[in-house]
Amino acid sequence: MNPAELRYLEEEDTPITKTLKGATSGFVAGNIWGTIVATWHDVPRVERSVALPGLIRTLKMMGNYGVTFAAIGGVYIGVEQLLQNYRMKRDFVNGAVGGFAAGASVIGFKARSIPIALAAGASLAFTSGVIDVGGQTTRIDTGKEYYPYETKKRPNVNN
Repeated sequence: MNPAELRYLEEEDTPITKTLKGATSGFVAGNIWGTIVATWHDVPRVERSVALPGLIRTLKMMGNYGVTFAAIGGVYIGVEQLLQNYRMKRDFVNGAVGGFAAGASVIGFKARSIPIALAAGASLAFTSGVIDVGGQTTRIDTGKEYYPYETKKRPNVNN
């Protein structure tokens, strides 16, 4: 498929925009997950030198999870878009390689362990591949166009 035909299959977002959207979505999801995890932990004891220790710990966890999820989302979408533009194909391989790169680089860096990096990369690649091959999607194109307003004028009942 040549690039001119591929352009019509794509949405109007550029690869950089998609990568930023992936990182932003990951950051938001990570902050939400960090808030949930923080509620599961015991509240630290109150100390004189630390004001609001529970809030500070919660904000730190939110930031930590938010940055981690943002990095995973950004690397995943970025690598997927690079491969898609390089290979001129849109298939499950792009997502699988993106998942492996995201898991191996981000989780491996945080864990500082090569076996954990390989396991995380393999699990994200497997998950992405299964979802892509299975045809799971959040949007279904029915071919209908929806307008934010009605195009036909309503008959006036009062006349």
